[in-house]
Amino acid sequence: MTTADGIRPTLHEALDASGLVLEDVVVTPAGRRRVVKVLVDRALDGPDTVTEPSPPLTLDEVADATRLVSDALDASAEMGEQPYTLEVSSPGVGRPLTEPRHFRRNVGRLVSARHEGQDVTGRVTSASGTEVTLAVAATRSTPARTVTLPYAGLERAAVQVEFARPDESKDS
Repeated sequence: MTTADGIRPTLHEALDASGLVLEDVVVTPAGRRRVVKVLVDRALDGPDTVTEPSPPLTLDEVADATRLVSDALDASAEMGEQPYTLEVSSPGVGRPLTEPRHFRRNVGRLVSARHEGQDVTGRVTSASGTEVTLAVAATRSTPARTVTLPYAGLERAAVQVEFARPDESKDS
């Protein structure tokens, strides 16, 4: 078992009561040390279908997660005696969307996806445990439309970086 696989249960247990979930853990050698990169995200409780954007993690929440992870690793024998550097963060925008919870977490964001061989880009309007709904903007050849994609047919998906998001609250 690799070190990342070995510490994963310890990290799950440490984060369990914090309202955060472990997204990924990677351990890489760096000279005489190792770098332990831990990705955490907010657990989404509530309805199966999400239609409202969820807030990103705050710096305080990441700091709390860092303390929990650090204490758990220090108390565990999994890391051994070799020194390590711990990096805890939330998943970045370039991270692929591979689980239903990833889509639920990104309601309101622009997503590019490949579904059963077809590329589609749209804003996530809702996401459930089985499918995601995208609002696709009009183009010269197609009118604006809503597309519902079952996760079973998704080949890949990622959040698109937007430098000028549309104004969501236009008050007249």
